[in-house]
Amino acid sequence: MGPCALDLATELCFYLEVEGGLSRREQARLRWLLADGSGSSRFGTTSFLRPGGTLLKIGPLLNFETTWSSQAVAICHRSGRSHVRRIEQFMRYRFSQRLTHKDEQIVYELLHDRMTQVRYDTALTTFAVHAKPEPVKRIPVLTQGLDALQKANKRLGLSMDQQDLEMYEELFVNVLKRNPTDVELFQLGQANSEHSRHHFFRGRLVIDGQQVPRTLMDIVKEPWRVNPGNSLLAFCDDSSALRGGEVLVTIPESVDRPSRFSLKRIVLHPTLTAETHNFPSGVAPFPGAETGTGGRIRDNQAVGRGGAVIAAGAAYCVGNLHIPHYDLPWEEDGWQHPAGLASPLEILIKASNGASDYGNKFGEPVICGFTRSFGMTVNGEYRSWLKPIMYTVGAGQLADAHILKGDPEAGMLVVQIGGPAYRIGMGGGSASSRLQGEGTAELDFSAVQRGDAEMEQRVHRFIRACTELDRDNPIVSIHDLGAGGDCNALPELVHPAGACIDLRAIPVGDRTLSALEIWGNESQERHVLLIRPESLGLVRRIAQREGTPLAVVGTVTGDGQFCLVDGNDSDPVVDLPLDRVLGALPQKTFDDDRVVKRLTPFVLPAGVTVAEALDRVLRLPSVASKDFLTVKVDRSVTGLVAQQQCVGPQHVTLCDYAVIAQSHFGTTGIAKSLGEQPIKGLISPEKMARFALAEAVLNMAGAAITQRSDIKCSANWMLAAKQPGEGAWLYDAACSLRDAFIALTGAIDGGKDSLSMAVPTRAPDGTTHLVKAPGELVIAAYAPMPDLNRKVTPDFKLEGNAILVVDCGQKTFPLGGSALAQVYRQVGDDCPDVDLTVLSQVFDAVQELVKNREIVSVHDVSDGGLLTAVLEMAFAGVVGCTIDVNDATDPFAYWFSEEPRLVIECESADRVIALCAERGIAARRIGTVGESGGSITATYNGQKLLEKPVLCLRTLWHETSNRLDLGQANPDCVHEESAWKQGLATHPQFRTSYEAVATPAMVFGASDPPKVAVLREEGTNGDRELAAAFIAAGFEAWDVPMRDLIDGRITLDGFRGVAFPGGFSFADVLDAGKGWASVIRFNRIAASEFERFYGREDTFSLGICNGCQLMALLGWAPWKGLRSKEKPRFIRNKSDRFESRFPSVVIPESRAMMFSGMAGSILGVWVAHGEGRLNCAQELVTKLFDERMVAMQYVDHEGHPTMAYPFNPSGTIRGIAGVCSPDGRHLALMPHPERTFLPWQWPWVPERWKPFSVSPWLRMFQNAYDWCRA
Repeated sequence: MGPCALDLATELCFYLEVEGGLSRREQARLRWLLADGSGSSRFGTTSFLRPGGTLLKIGPLLNFETTWSSQAVAICHRSGRSHVRRIEQFMRYRFSQRLTHKDEQIVYELLHDRMTQVRYDTALTTFAVHAKPEPVKRIPVLTQGLDALQKANKRLGLSMDQQDLEMYEELFVNVLKRNPTDVELFQLGQANSEHSRHHFFRGRLVIDGQQVPRTLMDIVKEPWRVNPGNSLLAFCDDSSALRGGEVLVTIPESVDRPSRFSLKRIVLHPTLTAETHNFPSGVAPFPGAETGTGGRIRDNQAVGRGGAVIAAGAAYCVGNLHIPHYDLPWEEDGWQHPAGLASPLEILIKASNGASDYGNKFGEPVICGFTRSFGMTVNGEYRSWLKPIMYTVGAGQLADAHILKGDPEAGMLVVQIGGPAYRIGMGGGSASSRLQGEGTAELDFSAVQRGDAEMEQRVHRFIRACTELDRDNPIVSIHDLGAGGDCNALPELVHPAGACIDLRAIPVGDRTLSALEIWGNESQERHVLLIRPESLGLVRRIAQREGTPLAVVGTVTGDGQFCLVDGNDSDPVVDLPLDRVLGALPQKTFDDDRVVKRLTPFVLPAGVTVAEALDRVLRLPSVASKDFLTVKVDRSVTGLVAQQQCVGPQHVTLCDYAVIAQSHFGTTGIAKSLGEQPIKGLISPEKMARFALAEAVLNMAGAAITQRSDIKCSANWMLAAKQPGEGAWLYDAACSLRDAFIALTGAIDGGKDSLSMAVPTRAPDGTTHLVKAPGELVIAAYAPMPDLNRKVTPDFKLEGNAILVVDCGQKTFPLGGSALAQVYRQVGDDCPDVDLTVLSQVFDAVQELVKNREIVSVHDVSDGGLLTAVLEMAFAGVVGCTIDVNDATDPFAYWFSEEPRLVIECESADRVIALCAERGIAARRIGTVGESGGSITATYNGQKLLEKPVLCLRTLWHETSNRLDLGQANPDCVHEESAWKQGLATHPQFRTSYEAVATPAMVFGASDPPKVAVLREEGTNGDRELAAAFIAAGFEAWDVPMRDLIDGRITLDGFRGVAFPGGFSFADVLDAGKGWASVIRFNRIAASEFERFYGREDTFSLGICNGCQLMALLGWAPWKGLRSKEKPRFIRNKSDRFESRFPSVVIPESRAMMFSGMAGSILGVWVAHGEGRLNCAQELVTKLFDERMVAMQYVDHEGHPTMAYPFNPSGTIRGIAGVCSPDGRHLALMPHPERTFLPWQWPWVPERWKPFSVSPWLRMFQNAYDWCRA
């Protein structure tokens, strides 16, 4: 762009639509609300930009209100300013020099979201638009026949093939004898798409001229038919479920009015669902990934009659990254990037940002995943994930009373909950079913959705409230609005009974939408429900309390006809017999031939040393550190996370599995793991399938589950199945996977497919080629855990412990499909295989070792091979190790082959080897754990192959992650953390100044316990874990939404404490916590309640994270009376991103009542925030310290308060993480002790603390209880 582009000034401009004008007082309040929370005084009614140069003003499309505006208006209304109708924000960019028209267009394209924003050249005077919706059109099939359908198919982007078109010509010409509407044709296109109907998996396959005997769907279901075991729900459209057991849970006694939380035993079943959002994430990475996450969450919610969401995983496969100034020699150059798709680097960063942001705001932790990058010529053709994979998997649970959906019955009401409809996500089902490039770029972009995590959270609360009524749950059936929107979900919900739906009853956010757009858009965060008429009052009360939009859109008719009526049209828009829309369709036939592979053996270049090979392998994205993914995503929200990605004293991203608890008051849990090996599939689909399953199983080995046969799996297939050779590849892989599951006594119970993974692009010689993605199979395994404390992690623990290796393969150690081959631009012609009998024996043996605490660490050998696995364990433990092996195998084959193996750390090698031998397993000692910060030495047949300090090797492993981090965070912070990782081998210095003890049993039986109100606002997501922490100390915790206070359903008079939980109140619109603060400050009823509560001397308050930001804005912490300019604010982290970490904090001597007796303690604690940096005058900071009102500080590994990143994750002044009021009753903390009040919530504790039975953080809640009793 040139130097003028660097001289850029910006300002934010707000436009308001107000009914009746604003008084001076109202203007002042709006000024406070809209002004920059960082304390900037630059806020006024005229522009601050200098005249001249080039000015670009970019703002939202006016035909619909943005979600940002909806939140801002909601804040105003709840604050008593109901005459504010709309607020929109515009960004103004001023370049100091005049830009050419071409440069202006380049800048405009970079700066705006073409789905929701446009450029404005003049000042805005009104939000009104005068566009008229497109009318319903009739397709002239009766007169023009197939030709009319073909034209409509192309115009609407429906992806119908010839068989589909002929079928629908028959339906309308010969059966219904009328012309279809374009709305009907669009609906049929979505309902009959590959995405919705899985024609390939259900169709006839002809391979090499012979029809195969069974469909792919039958093949993948076969293991479940043979080994159903503990499976409760399988191959449902939403989630699968395993049989669980009785769990002690915390639920409110009432869901439509304020009530206390109580402990109740109910039977809960683990659930799992997996989804991909590949096409949207390639076109628009951030919204594509966030809506992929949102869509999968709704699958978790829609299981049975309503399910709960707990935790997720996320994964990404992209092409070669080509990170600027970081040349990786195996990344081929010359292939052009496809038009209309984001670059692999952009996808990896922005898609992971989108998925992370959505989970952070919704309140779903992301606790497992993988990343892969590939682009190489194989078998004469270039293969790459130019069309990316964005994979999301979620685990939850389902109450026993809600397993099965109810059948639709005449007279039932059809209800829609969630957000309004917009002109987004049009034809997503069809678009996801075609190859990229088959439609127009405009059709592709139109099919991308936009997410609203805060709305999804409100929907979640509505569903949870209904399901917490147990057998009185008013939901008869529930269906999420995914591909196709209403036009897919509503017919499926009422099938086969039929219904009449009122198009104009569907909530819309854009009055210019046509009937087709209302009916077919894929606006997110919506479900449709069936309820009985007598339940409508209860359902409406719940929706009103939770702020969940709800509309009755139709009635079940019972006649089998689906009718959509529009008050603007005398004829039905849709009038179809459901059996012809959703009934059995004719099978489609797919012909394919196996492709003869012309692969060459892997040949390592002459003279390459082990150290040189490692230098490449440790930088490969599939092997390298994934810290760039884990630090920006919440891994602690819910307080139910027992194991996430990071392990060891320095929290290295390495864990093979994830564990979630079913409750805060029990130790049963759910383990989940992932397995996939697509590069090996380029050599052998059969071996790839077995290897993917083996990896998922071995990844779970460190978590003690009920038994191996209880493992069930989701299988997600992603490839260009209709391209030559790919269908045969899929068939061979599916057959292999079927046989492997049966041999392991496991089963697949669900999954999805994405079969259009190819995109045309230009080769280095300028010719156009269709680039297919490597065929990918992701296995997501899950199983019940009777005791979530029975687990070991893959970090070396103690100096002197033995390192063992256990083989699960055929001990041939081929290098084909390995990381080593990839980094030398090869694939090879032979890859490892799995001995399924040995795999079963090894898994069972290791499970026994874990249960009996005979081993302390275990890690599977996967990408990078055995040497990489050993190094990773050393990296996580921050220790050296000595490896000494004598073997006849070639050293590179032995160390870098990815044949399935396990590495084990144990105290007694002889005992573990003997125990393995009793089960017929050969365990072999290969080394010894070394000292902290020591060197890693590897000797093979007497020859020293490697000797380097552990921190030196770990630096190589971190380098790719650091380079990616530079593209998503403040570079100064990235460099600072990188320097720390290179030079620091010390552990956190945890200590307590008191003895942590469990709450005495007599406390829980005490009469009239003190009451604490756990308050929540729209967007709060940390209330349940905060309530659990108070209950664990003996409090009677109450569920109190702000709406209940404002509507007068409850007062704070009977409460001794109020708790403000974490989350994103009002989606952090207008700054973190400010919307909530505005409601409390400016709503007359709320202001009176909180003023009265604060004035009582027998009360206390606790604000966590978003609640801390709120208390600062209210002046509750540090004290009331400060002018608005003087009040402390918590602003954007120095790193310029959300930070999820487990730093160390010190509890200094302070006035804080809740920290009484805890001074001097240094503890680990979860943080999860984007705005945690204290911003205030130095005079106030000095006074906080002088008056002992600093309640918590971040410290380094030596225990000293610090400003250094990442020990101080927000960059807050002098490490201040919490402050209290002068009398100590009111405490505001950015970290999350309520997510660390149970021992199993801690991601790492020192060995000297084990066994770890009571968390030191429980003491602060016990202190509050004792204070109330005193």
